[in-house]
Parts: sequence; C-alpha cells; structure tokens
Amino acid sequence: MIKADIVNRVAELSNIPRIKAVQAVDTILGSMKAALGAGKRIELRGFGVFQVRDRKKGVGRNPKTGVEVAITPGRTVRFKPGKDLKNL
Repeated sequence: MIKADIVNRVAELSNIPRIKAVQAVDTILGSMKAALGAGKRIELRGFGVFQVRDRKKGVGRNPKTGVEVAITPGRTVRFKPGKDLKNL
C-alpha cells in the first residue's frame, strides 16, 4: 500500500473529496515527521509505537567484496507493532 492508496481509502470511507483526503493524510504524516524529528515517541493504540533511537557506531562489511565499512553513529526510527497488529 502506498500513500495514494491511503488517500483513496480515506476519501472513500469518509465521503470527502480526494483533495481534502490528501490534505488530511499530508497533515497526519507531517505531524508524525515533526514529532519524530524532535525525538518524540508516537503511540497508536492497537497499531504500534514509533520511537527514535540512537544508533551506535560500528564496523560493517560489504557482503560482496568483504571490505570493512565504518558505520557512523546516528539516530534511527524503530517501529514496534502493537498487540492487535501482531495477532493479525
């Protein structure tokens, strides 16, 4: 499923014009991006939790050539599915 599919589904189920559905989906995704960018946790009951975590530095290896590659420390977003989603 891609963003366009979500927009079409929102428009269909809510009986609103597609343009309004695009605005709604963009607003939700924009708010989620802003919250994650600020390091906040997003919890959607029955779906799961999005959380920003620190990634430690390390050494990786190119599987094709075997050359070692330095992995820089940074931040990454992790998703933990909720109970209802796991049961599907």
